[in-house]
Amino acid sequence: MDFETRLIARPNAAEVLRKELSAPRYKAAAIALGTNTDPYQPCERDLRISRACLEVLSDFNHPVAIVTKGAMVERDLDILAPMAAKGLVRVGISVTTLDPDLSRRMEPRAPLPARRLAAIRRLTEAGVPVRVMTSPVVPGLTDHELEALLAAGAEAGADAASWIMLRLPREVSELWQEWLAEHEPGRAAKVMARLREMHGGRDYDPRWGHRMRGEGRYAEMTAQRFKAACKRLGLQERTEALRCDLFARPPQPGDQLALF
Repeated sequence: MDFETRLIARPNAAEVLRKELSAPRYKAAAIALGTNTDPYQPCERDLRISRACLEVLSDFNHPVAIVTKGAMVERDLDILAPMAAKGLVRVGISVTTLDPDLSRRMEPRAPLPARRLAAIRRLTEAGVPVRVMTSPVVPGLTDHELEALLAAGAEAGADAASWIMLRLPREVSELWQEWLAEHEPGRAAKVMARLREMHGGRDYDPRWGHRMRGEGRYAEMTAQRFKAACKRLGLQERTEALRCDLFARPPQPGDQLALF
């Protein structure tokens, strides 16, 4: 609960971003918004920090990739759609399960699966490319839904997909096992056995290139299922890079006016 109630906001984030992008030596490279924490948490509705940052990125024609499990991203379509038309933005939306009951228990304050799929549909209808993220895949709990999740994302308009196996770093493992004991006691042993099988007997292996997928027969089978489903559904695993060549600093206060 601390993660959701003890929040640190950066109200001047857009101002700092504008200053950084205005630096003479700055070279444009795609910015990822939401890889550390969701940019559309409930407090964003009032603080509008993510929107302010998107406004700055739009002013500079700067590429950005957004990752979220929220539907509030729809609010910013007036910014995202014009950016998408220039090849400057891509959105990834996480859909962990199609079971509304499991979704409500596992992610109690996040939008239900149908709402997330509706967000994918609305974004893609406005011309914003969307990746459906079947993340995390929970072995023994949601893994059987992998193909159905990808099909639902494709039907909603997603053109790409990705997946990550459930990760349990540090104190997350204890919290997760407490959740299993309360909500899925009959599957708890199977879930943890599968995870440990992929991480050399441990709950988690932090090695780069390993921590997102695990290794072994089960991890390989999941990767093969994902690849086959993407091929059948026309979902890309890799997409074209966002454009950096359009980046330009807008006129700043005090700039010398051009002669022509």
